[in-house]
Order: sequence, then C-alpha cells, then structure tokens
Amino acid sequence: MGDNQLSLQITYYPLLIIKIKMSDTLVKPVIVKELLESLQAKIEEEQQVIVHCCFPASPFLGNLIRIWNTTYLYDNQSEHKSRLIHAENITIYPNWTPVPFMRDFWFTLVFSGLPKDCKSFDLKEVIPEEGGFFVESIKRNSSDIYRVKISESY
Repeated sequence: MGDNQLSLQITYYPLLIIKIKMSDTLVKPVIVKELLESLQAKIEEEQQVIVHCCFPASPFLGNLIRIWNTTYLYDNQSEHKSRLIHAENITIYPNWTPVPFMRDFWFTLVFSGLPKDCKSFDLKEVIPEEGGFFVESIKRNSSDIYRVKISESY
C-alpha cells in the first residue's frame, strides 16, 4: 500500500439464536403463613426514617458542623431508640463540614425504623461535650420523612 492509502479490515461475527421452549403450565408457589408473618415483621422492622435538617444561617464566618454516630431518634412513648444509619451532606465525627456564610445549611440523616405505635419522637445527638443537636417532640407522620430546624444543646 502507498503512503496515501488507508487499510480497512471488516470482521464478521456469526449470530447465535437460542430458542427456549417454555412450559404451558406455571405453578404458583405456596408460602406458609408463618413465613409470611415473619417477613412482614422484618419489613416493618427495617423501615427507615429520613430527617432533612436545616442548620440556620449564621452571621459568623468559619462555622463548622458535623454529626456523631451517637445520634438517635427517641420514641416518646417507649424506650425505643432508632440508630443513625447514614448521613448525607454532613461529615461524621471526627471530621468537620464548613457551613456557608449567611446561608441555611441542609443535610439529611437516615435512621432505623421507629415502632409502629410511635406518635412523636426526639432527635438527640448524644456526645461527650456541649453543643449536641436536639429537636424535641417531632410529630410522627405516615411517610416517615421529616424537615426540622436544628438547634444546639439539650
């Protein structure tokens, strides 16, 4: 080939078609009642609670924020506490997240499920120093998704 010519190579691959014969009869599985009840209990147990949190705008420069893994939702009608599963847009202790100057700062916390009969709960950050977050008596709703304004200390 000369300097001005291009080489073109075409490769053909065979097409393989597989034909599968399906049975005319589909059998519906039977699941024992006890197993279904057990699964339903697990589903209810694994439900999650989502809390969108607003840390209000501050006139101070250099604010930092973080959340501790020891943040819980406390059911006001029982001894139950839901544990923190995930935090979005905020760092977990010991790391810090800078807060924008004079702008509300939003972050999201995901907790394990609350009991079915829970009517209200508190969000409480249990930490070995001052300044833990606390939101009191959050009224339970059917979606288990909440928007709260964070305040410090309890």
